[in-house]
Amino acid sequence: MSKRKNNDVLTGGSPEGSMAEGWTGQRSDVLRDEFGLEIPVENIPLPSKGTVYPPDHPLHLMETVQIRSMTAREEDILTSKALIKKGTVITELIRSCLIDKRIDPNDMILGDRNAVMVALRITGYGADYNIEVNCPSCGERAKQGFNLAELPIKGIGQEPVALGSNVFEAIMPKARENDPDLTIRYRHMNGHDEAEITAMNERKKKQGFQTDNLITQRYRQQIVAVNDISDKTKIQMFIQKMPTRYSLALRKAMDKNEPGVEMKQDIRCPHCGEESEVSMPLGASFFWPDADR
Repeated sequence: MSKRKNNDVLTGGSPEGSMAEGWTGQRSDVLRDEFGLEIPVENIPLPSKGTVYPPDHPLHLMETVQIRSMTAREEDILTSKALIKKGTVITELIRSCLIDKRIDPNDMILGDRNAVMVALRITGYGADYNIEVNCPSCGERAKQGFNLAELPIKGIGQEPVALGSNVFEAIMPKARENDPDLTIRYRHMNGHDEAEITAMNERKKKQGFQTDNLITQRYRQQIVAVNDISDKTKIQMFIQKMPTRYSLALRKAMDKNEPGVEMKQDIRCPHCGEESEVSMPLGASFFWPDADR
C-alpha cells in the first residue's frame, strides 16, 4: 500500500507549497523589439525562505528568487564536455539563469539549488518527467511518469541557532542514564560542499582508493561543533568513533530539518502491482526528456 496519503502540501493546504505555487510570470523584452521573442522570468519559491543566509547575502530572508527560462545558450552549457568533466554543469546552468548576478549558486544550500533546478526543467521542457525506476517491492525496473509541478516543497523543520546562520542543533538521545549530554551543531550543505566532495572522490579514484565513505564525508562537511568543541581535528576523531545510535539520530535530525523539494512520488509497479514510494534522481540528464533528445 502507499506510504503517502493525501498531502495538504500538494493542494496548497499548508504554509508550505508545491513547485506549481508562487510563480509570477514576468516578461523579458530582451529580444522582443527585433525578433518578437519574449523570455519568461519566474519567481521561484525558496524552501529555506532565506533564513540560512547572512544579512549581507542577496538571499537573506528572501522567500523567492528570480530566474529566466532556459535558452539555446543553456543547452550549450548542459552539453559542454568541459563542464561535465569538471562536474560544474548544474552550477553554471543555475548561474546563467539567475536574474540577480550577485548570487553565487555555490552559496545556495542544496535544497534551494534543487528547487531552482526543478523550476528550470519545468519552464524549459515541461513538468512531465519520465524515467525508469526500480520497484522497492520486487526490484524490477519500469518507466514511470512524474509531474514535477506537483512536487511538494518542504520548509526548514527548525529555526537556525541565529537568524541568518546556517547552523542548527541536534540533541543526541541517551541510551543509558549515565550517558553524557551531547549536542551536535551542524549545517546544511551548499554547492561548495558538494563540489568539494566530488573533487575529493575524483582524486581518490585516480589514486585507486575506494569512495564508499559517504556517511562520514557528509559529517565532515556538516558537523561544525560537538558540545563546545569546534576543533576540526577533534571533530574528525569524533566522527570516526561516533556510536551508531548517535549517527542514526543525527541523520534523522538532519533529514527532517533539511528544506527542499521532495523528489518522491507514489508509483504502481506494472510487474507486481504494488504501490510504493520512490525517489527521483537529479542530474544533467534530468534536463533532457527522452522523447525530445
